[in-house]
Order: sequence, then structure tokens, then C-alpha cells
Amino acid sequence: MAATLLRNATIVTMNEQDDLIVGDVLIQDDVIVAVGGQVTDYNAESTTIIEAKGKLLLPGFVQTHIHLCQTLFRGRADDMALMDWLRTRVWPLEAAHDEESVYYSAMLGIGELLRSGTTTILDMETVSHTDFAFQAIASSGIRAISGKVMMDAGGDVPSGLQEDTDRSIAESTELLERWHGYDGGRIGYAYCPRFVVSCSERLLTEVRDLSKKYNVLVHTHAAENREEIELVMHQRGMRNIVYLDHIGLTSPRLVLAHCIWLDEQEREILKRTGTKMTHCPGSNLKLSSGIALVPELLEQGIGMGIGADGAPCNNTLDMFQEMKLTALLHKVRCGPESMNARTVLRMATIGGARTLGLDHLIGSVEVGKKADLVLLDLNDFHTFPSFDADPYSRVVYAASRGNVSHVWVDGKLVVDRGKVKTVDKRLVLKEADRSIARLLKRI
Repeated sequence: MAATLLRNATIVTMNEQDDLIVGDVLIQDDVIVAVGGQVTDYNAESTTIIEAKGKLLLPGFVQTHIHLCQTLFRGRADDMALMDWLRTRVWPLEAAHDEESVYYSAMLGIGELLRSGTTTILDMETVSHTDFAFQAIASSGIRAISGKVMMDAGGDVPSGLQEDTDRSIAESTELLERWHGYDGGRIGYAYCPRFVVSCSERLLTEVRDLSKKYNVLVHTHAAENREEIELVMHQRGMRNIVYLDHIGLTSPRLVLAHCIWLDEQEREILKRTGTKMTHCPGSNLKLSSGIALVPELLEQGIGMGIGADGAPCNNTLDMFQEMKLTALLHKVRCGPESMNARTVLRMATIGGARTLGLDHLIGSVEVGKKADLVLLDLNDFHTFPSFDADPYSRVVYAASRGNVSHVWVDGKLVVDRGKVKTVDKRLVLKEADRSIARLLKRI
């Protein structure tokens, strides 16, 4: 059996007690089997030893809202509001996708995510060719819950994204049956109706029933933008969350991206139903969508993770940037003591795991959990001095993707001394350029 021993690390466990431990961590196959102290009971012949003295060992970051299919569109939709951004740039590009472009868009995004310490994502693809995104996820080694986007209603949608309701549901369920539980559960499936504006009520109620039948997540957008809310009010006669609750879709299996413009009734619905949400500060700022009431929502006990969203509205998938924005953004409104570094790091790790229903497996460095880990080398100008320094502050306020030394997913080393081992960088960069050039000609 393969084993890895990390020696003398500073372990930021993110367990219930927020224990900070200096000591060893032993990984056996895909599981953490020892945390802390000096580990002496291991097979020297079959164990890889990594000296981690002076380095921080963290649970891998969990991003709860990503669009891998949009990574190719980075820089193609800057400085626009949400609905124009969708109608004039993102939807036409998504409609132009082919099998190869979906694959290399996913590989480009995954390479960036792994390199910056993200080990788990909740991903939403486009209407077609989603099997090729799953192939990229499978070969790269990242942990992911993904699904094809579902769009069977709404105007201003390119023909390539217009779906028949029955076909959309059938294709989604075929993908679920092919990929959900793949590789010992490393890959999962989520039904992904895009948002209320682009989905019929029949599609949404079918998704409600299927998510219950298969016990899988539903991943959608809600209350991101004022124009979107007005469209929902016009179509359905209710605000977003009220409508989703009205049709019985709210539940602990529902993960809502953004949730910026919530009224008091909607916040109470989230709390009552156990519905989860994702904070996407970089995307929300760039699209000028607004600022979610994150401190108040956390105070109400609403489950929440952090996500970068997609490359055309961010323009990176870097959790370090999202953590720092999450920490700083809300201080302007709620004061300097709000959203401290420890709170934000919990959102990025164990909080994200809870949002996805995976906290029994990942999100903290504990015996029995999956070995999804990030080793940070903070021996650099921008992260010193280290003497008696708060590790949460160093990670959230000072560190960057350049400090990521090693990353493991399911016990497998996917980043080694800053190099992604599971993504062919040269090939992916070349094919990403070829793919976007092809899509731009197509539209």
C-alpha cells in the first residue's frame, strides 16, 4: 500500500476545535491515518517522506461554484452587467463549444485550481458535450461534483443552448448514471438548472424529484442581479427564493450561487429549509451585481461556501483571491472585526465541504478523512515575519498561489513543488488557444 509521511508540519486542522498542531501526518492510500506527534509506525520501504518543517499543512480548498466550461472565455466578457454579459458574450460562446473545446476549457481551469490549492469543486457545465468535461475531471485527479446546465425556457438564448425539456432531463440523468460515484466517489453529479429565468416549472419540479430519488445536489443561480429578480417576478409572480420554496425545490440538497439580493423572507426560507449558498465576491464585484449580506447570513446559521465562479467574470479561479476579498469586502459595511481570517478559512475548507454534504470525508485534517491536503511554503518576503504569527492571517491576508508547494487529492500527489503533475501544461495551453480561436470564428 502506498503511504506518505509529512514530517514536522504546522498543521492547521480546521477541526471543530480549530487545533493547531506541530507534528507528522501519515497518509495511507487515500486516507489520513495519523495526525500529530512523531509517527514511527510505518513501512520505510513503501513510504514517501516529505520534510515539512516550517510549512503549513491545510485541508484542500473547496470551491462551491465554478464553471469549467467558461475558462476559455477569460478576458472575453469584461466590464459588463450580468444579463448583457450572458446574452451577448457568454451564451454565444457556450453555444459554440465542441467536444474538444469543453475538454480543454475544463483542463485549463483544473490546472489553475490545483496549482492554487483547490482540491474540490462544485461545477456547472454548458448544455452540450458535458461528458468531455467529466473526462477532464477524471484524468486530472481533482475531486468534483459537476453536471450539465439545463435551459429549456427564456428568451435571448442562442439556438445551441435551447433544449427540449424531456431531452434535457434524460441527458442529465444519463450523465448522472455514468459518472456519479466514479473513482470511489471522487466524482459526483449535480442537476444544474441554470436559473429560474431559463427553466420551465416542469423542468424544475422534475429536477426536484430526481435529486431526491438519487440523493444528489441541485446547483443553480439565484438572486444575483436586480434585473434577474425583476424577470423572475414578471414570469412567476414571486421573488427567486420564494418561488423555489413554493415549488418545493429548497432543501439541504440545494446549493444557490450568489444570493445577493435577498429579503428577510428569503433569508428565513434558507434557514428553515437548510438550503446552502455560495459567496462569489470577485464575480459579484466585477459584474457590479452587489454585495451579499454574508456576515448576517452566517449569523443566522445559513450554510455557505466560497467560489470563484467562472473565468470571464473574475478572471481567475484562485481561492486565495476569493478568501481575501471575502475577508475585506464586508469590513467596509460591518466593521473591522467582521469576517476574521479564521472564519474565512473555515468557509474555504470545512464550510465548503458542509455545503456540498462532504464534511464527513473532507474539509479538515483529521484521522479517517480523505487525504485532500495542501502544503504551503510561506518562507518568503510577503509572508514574513513568521515569529509568533497567526497562521490564519498568513494564509488569508498574505499568502498567494505561489506559496502552494504540494497538493494531494485522495492521497495522490497532484502538485509537486509547485508543478501540476496531472495536467500537461504545454499541451493544454496550446489547445486552449486553438479552441478559443475556433469558437470565435464559429460565432
